[in-house]
Amino acid sequence: MTDHIMTMAEADKALTAEGQMFEMADAEIRGVTYRIWKHAPGSLKAILDLSLRHAANDFLVYEGERTTFAQHYAQAATLGHRLVELGVSQGDRVAIAARNLPEWVVAFWGSVVSGAITVPLNAWWTGEELAYGLTDSGTKVAIVDEARLERIRPHLDAMPNLTHILVITEHRGSHPELGAAHPRIAILDFMEVLGDVAGDAQPPAIDIQPDDDATIFYTSGTTGKPKGAVGTHRNAITNLMNLIFSGQRSALRYGGGNVDEQGVAIPNAYLLNIPLFHATGCLAVMIANTASGGKLVMSHHFDPTQALELIQSEKITTFGGVPTIAMQILDHPDFAQYDTSSVRSVSYGGAPSPPDLVRRIDAAFKSGAPGNGYGLTETSAAVALNGGPDYVAKPESCGPALPVCDVAIVPEDFEGDEPPTDLPSGPDVTGELWIKGPNVVRCYWNKPEETSRTFTKGWLRSGDVARIDSEGFIFIVDRAKDMIIRGGENVYSVEVEAALFEHPAVADAAVIGVPHPVLGEEVGAVIVVRPGHSVTAEEIMAHAARLLAKFMVPTHIYFSAEPLPRNPAGKILKRQLRDEIVSTK
Repeated sequence: MTDHIMTMAEADKALTAEGQMFEMADAEIRGVTYRIWKHAPGSLKAILDLSLRHAANDFLVYEGERTTFAQHYAQAATLGHRLVELGVSQGDRVAIAARNLPEWVVAFWGSVVSGAITVPLNAWWTGEELAYGLTDSGTKVAIVDEARLERIRPHLDAMPNLTHILVITEHRGSHPELGAAHPRIAILDFMEVLGDVAGDAQPPAIDIQPDDDATIFYTSGTTGKPKGAVGTHRNAITNLMNLIFSGQRSALRYGGGNVDEQGVAIPNAYLLNIPLFHATGCLAVMIANTASGGKLVMSHHFDPTQALELIQSEKITTFGGVPTIAMQILDHPDFAQYDTSSVRSVSYGGAPSPPDLVRRIDAAFKSGAPGNGYGLTETSAAVALNGGPDYVAKPESCGPALPVCDVAIVPEDFEGDEPPTDLPSGPDVTGELWIKGPNVVRCYWNKPEETSRTFTKGWLRSGDVARIDSEGFIFIVDRAKDMIIRGGENVYSVEVEAALFEHPAVADAAVIGVPHPVLGEEVGAVIVVRPGHSVTAEEIMAHAARLLAKFMVPTHIYFSAEPLPRNPAGKILKRQLRDEIVSTK
């Protein structure tokens, strides 16, 4: 006789029962009724306060530097006051443009407790792209590292709202080279602005409500310009509760969880390879570890040898990011020589993953359960999570939707403003995935038309084509928004195509995803050359590199002597084109 394994529905019922931590309730938010986590904290400031439960423990580890939770709390609280002194009022925007550094985390939480809306900007963007994000968001104070300062310096005159730039040093322990002053914008040393930090520092006394705006994360746009997804405190907290719920559900069904063989809690230690400017890195990793007392171990750049050394020395319990990270670690020739017994979770998302990777992770780590998830910037990270035995059984799925999230499979040509009640269902029914929940962001910043196209009556049109099986597991089939995911970075084809069309020899262009064993996909471009012109693949790539961030530049160029295939409405048949190109490789 075998022990009964609780079904997903049984576990959900037990965890969400009246009086339990994950009890749900209905709430009307901006005229729409949602299911919410009844006992969720009221704001991100409350999460920072909770971190003091772990005051003496290491929170941030970077190249030999260590910062405890207590030290971080005092730094974030102090920075909150400094930002207020610089003129930041509740609802003003404070941007962060830097690679993963301890100061990035301090900047985020300091901005939160100042009452500002925090704007994490993609550190890989060009100067022009960063300038767009700073200008579009109306940022008042920008916190940047030295490399980002030099990228934006030529564009400062075009940023009317920017009053201060705080510069983080790249060389630890030294002052940054601030360069030439600006007549209107004060360029200051981040650490000098922070100044003396009292050990008992407290944040500013600012009233923050659950549905106040908290963040603006920029996501690539289908019209050529990035869109700022405006997330509230409730959005971010819902994602945190979703993550905790998923872990509790798995532990209830399969046992284990974040405890050792004796049932003693194991402190989480996360090897941070995800950029903090991504919604996943910030909301799902950084905020979650702030709340739970998890240690964030950072490095200057990802190197599989150093990663294995850190797993061993820091007793890393969790790592991941995008599938390529896990693959590079598993493929390291000396993998077996390192002690990886502390690893209990290898989680990733943001890119297609080969099912075989799931089985490799399951076999390589004694206690390391593989995990994957699905979410968008617009959903504040997680909508669905799949992990452990469920993921091994269904490696092609991103898991079932979390209990506060509604999902629907809607015909791709549907033009209504909410899913009809008589939608066909079943594992063979595919369509666009629509999502509703208190984790869905409020709108796109300053883009009412884009907002109305994407958000309707509480529902988000994801742009992803999916199916849902009889157990509620979601399978992503394709992307309706013509998006490529390269190593976890979203690349919208229209942005790349717009750059390609600026080349005088390009008559027509189509950007497609080309499968790659490590990155998931690479950017490919099919080019039709203008009559009387000639151009090489190298010239096309060099042209794109001058206009686009590095991860967006096509690495595969195909020339077509025939017109690109189109439907009667003139839209390029990307799926057909991609299938033809890939099949001939």
